Amino acid sequence: MDLFQEGWIWWAIAIAVGVPIILVILTEVLGALTRRGSPAAKPVRLLRNWVVPVAALFALLVFAFRADVENAWPRVVATVLGFLLILLVLSAFNVALFSNAKEGSWQERIPTIFVELARLVLVVVGLALLFQWVWNADVGGLIAALGVTSIVIGLALQNAVGGVISGLLLLFEQPFKIGDYLDAAGVQGRVIEVNWRACHIDTGSGIQIIPNSTLSGASFTNLSQPVGAVHVGSTVAFTTDDPPHEVIALLIEVADSLPMRADGERASADYLGAGKYSVSLPINGPQFGQQALSLYLAWLWYAARRRGLALDGDATDPIAEPGRLEKALEVVGPTLHLGAAERELVLSTSRLERYGMGEIVQSEGVLPHDIRFIVDGHVRLAVDAGGGRIEFATAEPGDYVGQTALTREKTLTTAIAADVLTVLVVPLETLDELVRTRPLLADEIGQSIELKRKLAAEALAEAGIVRGTLGLY
Repeated sequence: MDLFQEGWIWWAIAIAVGVPIILVILTEVLGALTRRGSPAAKPVRLLRNWVVPVAALFALLVFAFRADVENAWPRVVATVLGFLLILLVLSAFNVALFSNAKEGSWQERIPTIFVELARLVLVVVGLALLFQWVWNADVGGLIAALGVTSIVIGLALQNAVGGVISGLLLLFEQPFKIGDYLDAAGVQGRVIEVNWRACHIDTGSGIQIIPNSTLSGASFTNLSQPVGAVHVGSTVAFTTDDPPHEVIALLIEVADSLPMRADGERASADYLGAGKYSVSLPINGPQFGQQALSLYLAWLWYAARRRGLALDGDATDPIAEPGRLEKALEVVGPTLHLGAAERELVLSTSRLERYGMGEIVQSEGVLPHDIRFIVDGHVRLAVDAGGGRIEFATAEPGDYVGQTALTREKTLTTAIAADVLTVLVVPLETLDELVRTRPLLADEIGQSIELKRKLAAEALAEAGIVRGTLGLY
């Protein structure tokens, strides 16, 4: 009984029983948080592995063994326990404020370096108070000395520090992010890295490093904001003999066929007088600006010559040279089963056209009035599906597209030039005449229609799309 009248025995029993129970509970909580991937697992792990054992040791020394708190060992353990508690509190605050921060909130916008600096300051202040409380240390002189030293260092490095502060403020404001396109300090490109000192921009011809102090002290343009279509402009010239409305229609038609055109946006074109026109291309992002403009001007060259319009004052077309039509018939003649009379008919009524790589030769769902026989190059056949295209076949020289003109049906597929393409355009009236004299040609065209219909349906079926919804039957 005298043993239990001593207060230390109760402390010993409480530590021996309570600490294992607390550790078991914390282990179960930690396991549950880890399985969920919760950021709260970090402070709980610190509490279980370090804080509770050190707190138990401190209680054992001070309350169970009745050690003098003025002795060295209780003070050392108290110092370690105080440091661990500081880390635990800071870790808990970090989880509560920043780990689950929503996108766009002030917590998410604060740069990590700000959080680390604040944590360092709090740890230093906490340790100073801890040493003053446990060891009765005079930290006032140390703080004053550190303050004077900071002032001296700041004056000596004010230019460098100013750049760092400018960078930190720029990171905090976040006027741009990784992947945005900037026009800054005469440099235009995509942001690939932002740190506390500089911004790294990929210009396409190298990496340009711009100090954050330069960005914060000058104006720049974020081409990626606001999110949406970006308009790229260009000026083109035709001759004054070309009808303005025909030219404007051509400019818009070519622009709207660009693969990087922004969904739901239409191009625009204006006549400036004296054969000059301005055109605006709506594209998905500034990263496609130069590519879209280059592709547009290339396609416009081919389209203008197909229409007989003089882009840049020149309407000449190499495929109109004498003898080119006769050479084309050598390629497509076997397909058409041409005799001497039919050959003269095709020569007198047909023409050659050229398409640039990627141009749409024929769209799906239109009623063609002629058939295009491939003379040189290749055509990719695709079927429209949910805003995209599924390619299913390739047509080679001697093959043809637009064969539904013969059956007076709308086209089933989209034909795209796989490379620079030359085709022989045979009008429907000429084709009807050829079919009357060559019934085998009609059978072959009908078989071609059914084959492409089958291939398109199989491609859609593989993509999990119901064929009837796209009008294939």
